[in-house]
Amino acid sequence: MCGIVGYIGTQTAAPLIVSGLKRLEYRGYDSAGVCVLSKDGLRIEKRAGRVKDLESIVDIPSIAGNVGVGHTRWATHGVPNDANAHPHTDQDGNIALVHNGIIENYLTIKKKLESAGYTFRSDTDSEVLAVFIGMLYKTLGNLEAAVRTALAEVEGTFGIVVLSVHEPDMIIAARRGSPLILGIGDGEYLVASDASAVIAHTRQVVYLQENEMAILTRSGFSTKTIENVDTRSVVEEIAFELEQIERGGFDHFMLKEIYEQPITFRDGFRGRLNAEEGSVRLGGLAPVADKLRQAKRIIITACGTSWHAGLVGEYLIEQLARIPVEVEYASEFRYRNPIINQDDVVIAISQSGETADTLAAIREAKLKGATVIGMVNVVGSTIARETDAGVYLHAGPEIGVASTKAFTSQLCVLTQFALFLGRMKAVSAQQGKELADALEQIPEQITRILDNVEPIKAIAHEYAQVSNFLYLGRGYNFPAALEGALKLKEISYIHAEGYPAAEMKHGPIALIDENMPVVFIAPKDEIYDKIISNIEEVRARNGRVIAIADDDDEHIPRVANHVIHVPRTIPMLTPILASIPLQLLAYYIALERGCNVDMPRNLAKSVTVE
Repeated sequence: MCGIVGYIGTQTAAPLIVSGLKRLEYRGYDSAGVCVLSKDGLRIEKRAGRVKDLESIVDIPSIAGNVGVGHTRWATHGVPNDANAHPHTDQDGNIALVHNGIIENYLTIKKKLESAGYTFRSDTDSEVLAVFIGMLYKTLGNLEAAVRTALAEVEGTFGIVVLSVHEPDMIIAARRGSPLILGIGDGEYLVASDASAVIAHTRQVVYLQENEMAILTRSGFSTKTIENVDTRSVVEEIAFELEQIERGGFDHFMLKEIYEQPITFRDGFRGRLNAEEGSVRLGGLAPVADKLRQAKRIIITACGTSWHAGLVGEYLIEQLARIPVEVEYASEFRYRNPIINQDDVVIAISQSGETADTLAAIREAKLKGATVIGMVNVVGSTIARETDAGVYLHAGPEIGVASTKAFTSQLCVLTQFALFLGRMKAVSAQQGKELADALEQIPEQITRILDNVEPIKAIAHEYAQVSNFLYLGRGYNFPAALEGALKLKEISYIHAEGYPAAEMKHGPIALIDENMPVVFIAPKDEIYDKIISNIEEVRARNGRVIAIADDDDEHIPRVANHVIHVPRTIPMLTPILASIPLQLLAYYIALERGCNVDMPRNLAKSVTVE
């Protein structure tokens, strides 16, 4: 991981590549580099740190050449330093390579190369692949053949781009498990790991398929499998606008995306929700409607924030459709030989549609005969292509590493999915209408929360320097507590835990003292009195209580140190509204602590390695 940009055409390559790398900075990285084919050979500049650090020591516009490649690295093998930064070259410095992914058998290949007299300058698995390709080129005399032969021996995942002084009018790209797209211009072509890196130059793209190679020249491109079988490429159009991946006057992408949620949530049900009939139309599920109707069990698999959304989905689907649901960490799912039947439905949730663990889980589920549905945000992503059917989130590009609008869009889609199934079974038209009416009110209710952030800022200021937080919720709001804690951990580096409120007495209560802030999600639902009892237990031990409560709750200010009011909604939709102040609390605490909100340390936006 994490970002790749390659170019061949008539423009000066280096500035274009660096501009593309900046578009990919949100994905998280620890070093950056660029390689350009010049008349004197390969010109490589790279260093640990940010792209701006590279620019501070290199006059990028002065690098001549119109064929090149750049990379931002998120370390997997070897510490972040100049030597381990990409691009890497073969032994003779004539072939350059950038790589996303992990070469699992790199040590075996490295030992073979070392026994043949080859040496290495870095600790990375990626350099091993570059040197291996260089060795094969000496025998085969053809770059495409050398890359293809090397990849036939590779185990693991890769998205690579390769160029060579021997064949200077060509770039080769290949992928397995790590996304790559081709940007199709007029007499110029790009290759990148993300559409945001090419949209400033073209909207026409080709999504490379699994185990597919692309050969790009100034006059055109071709694609084939790694086994050398020609493939047919489909040119598609990028579905978002350039301004959607710019900050638009906000200090951070995360804040912009928090404030976009009234729009993105509405986009999630626009054209799908029929409030008059209390029904939902999800066209992407039409091919599997019969399978859904007959499903005996639903398994939701996801990672991180998407897994938290899946937990809410479990409550929703079981409540409305009366189908048993299990929620699995995708990272564990495939390794425990899961029991999957042909009448099971597996739902994969992923913002990027490229999450390696989730992708591996759906392949395992398909292998065992289950019907697999994708809920993803990125059009054309691998999970969207490999599932039997699916629903797009329509949240637009999410740049901030800490997911915000994608989470609420996932809840929007999961609520509609549960209603869709419920109307097939036990949910009446009147019950459906009540839920649909409440769902339609959410965008305006989110706006009301966003219009009153001063109390949240004050709480953030008071607690920004604490070392620990506890987040508690019950029922639908337990997953929201988990998500609130995750947001705080991700961007402020404060240790935080989410728990079911009733479980506090089974261990976490030992942590509570006058220095422990405890966030309660406390809507006035059927278990409100239980939550109040839990709050009293914290107060009795001098804990500091921050409550997320309904705006008409007059009692809770008497028992909480701080109250953040949210509009009242029906119980199953409370996690949506509760998540907004929790996102803002994490954001403002991170600001108080001077943290890099959009690019938190050690994190990557799209996790494409296991």
